[in-house]
Amino acid sequence: MSRRVLIITYYWPPSGGSGVQRWLKFAKYLPEAGWEPVIFTPENPDFDLKDPSLEKEIPKELEVIKFPIWEPYQLFSKIKGKTKTHPGRLLEQKEKGVLEKAAIWMRANLLVPDPRIFWVKPAVKFLEDLVKSGQFQAVITTGPPHSMHLIGRDLKRKTGIPWIADFRDPWSQWEFLDTLPMTSLIRKQHEKLEQGVLKEANAVITISPTFQKDLEKLAHRKIHLLTNGFDPADIPDDFNTKKKENGKLHLVYSGIIDAIRNPVPLLEAMNTEFSGSEMQVEMTFVGNVSEAIRAFVSENPWLKERIHFSGYVSHREVFGFYEKADALVLILTDTKNAQGNIPGKLFEYLATGIPILALGDPEGDSAQILKDAGAGEVIAHVNFEGIKDRLRELMDLDYKDPESSDLEKYSRRSLSFQLAKILDEHTLT
Repeated sequence: MSRRVLIITYYWPPSGGSGVQRWLKFAKYLPEAGWEPVIFTPENPDFDLKDPSLEKEIPKELEVIKFPIWEPYQLFSKIKGKTKTHPGRLLEQKEKGVLEKAAIWMRANLLVPDPRIFWVKPAVKFLEDLVKSGQFQAVITTGPPHSMHLIGRDLKRKTGIPWIADFRDPWSQWEFLDTLPMTSLIRKQHEKLEQGVLKEANAVITISPTFQKDLEKLAHRKIHLLTNGFDPADIPDDFNTKKKENGKLHLVYSGIIDAIRNPVPLLEAMNTEFSGSEMQVEMTFVGNVSEAIRAFVSENPWLKERIHFSGYVSHREVFGFYEKADALVLILTDTKNAQGNIPGKLFEYLATGIPILALGDPEGDSAQILKDAGAGEVIAHVNFEGIKDRLRELMDLDYKDPESSDLEKYSRRSLSFQLAKILDEHTLT
């Protein structure tokens, strides 16, 4: 008989992104491992990336409970007459008015740990009786937003139910907090809340070895590692990688390009290496790309002819772009948390078997995964010669990356069984 686990997540289809896919896939495969998931998520969340195709992947038998949420930026949007007003977007605006600056200051110092804090009490009140009735044998919360963990904490305090906290990003050490005009007193509040979660949760999991080590230092306890992964079922049956043509190279990057993901070193290396040659090189960005990078490309006539921006596409459509690629580009963050940055698409890249060109921390977690899989190395953003060398390798018709191996441990099904083992460990008495 399956036991039931309540999964509390802010992001759920039609939201897009790796955080959504993480728990969508766990929900898909957990029943095979003896756990029946039930999703609890906001009825009216505020998010940018939407991928309606992911809704088709929600198992028909999966119970999804949606509960209304009020977020302060809904009010701010009405005042401004805009729909895009939360700080993640405001921080990227070059021109900030008085209201924008006030919104950012409010996010930093009044909304702790985040703007979803107002959902905590109503959610706990709604869920308390369900939990007390014995419908669930465990609760999982996933953050950010880290206010989701406060729901799990309060439910455990009120009912004693076993609770697991999933950290997809750090909390008090999260680089995003450094971008906010936060007072030292508020920073200490984050640290105190984080310590409470790390202490009271029956188990804590995170997505990368670096985050695991950092959290273990803060928590003085074991932290479980559950990376993201790939689902073989996502790869189309007719998926075929293209045959490389001599003298041609098509690079494809999938994902967001923003202030902390910088493709400029690669673009400059392409320009330097190939602009005076007969080699045909092009690159396609699949996903949302910052205006700064679009402007950088448009100001360079050579790049402008060879760089393509497809815009955001559904997860299903991404594979069509992979098929046209001679190499897939991975651009990791170059920031404080860079060492622990493992994008969800890394595992999908590996599963395709297409060569990878990666920029980031050569000593980071992603670099180790690529090395273990025999799929190349990560090149530092500042290693201009290294980037050019890799481009020449990829342009060579005879060059082929070693075939990736031992990827089964990163399959979503395998990871779900690992999660079930953690649930078993902390619920069986």
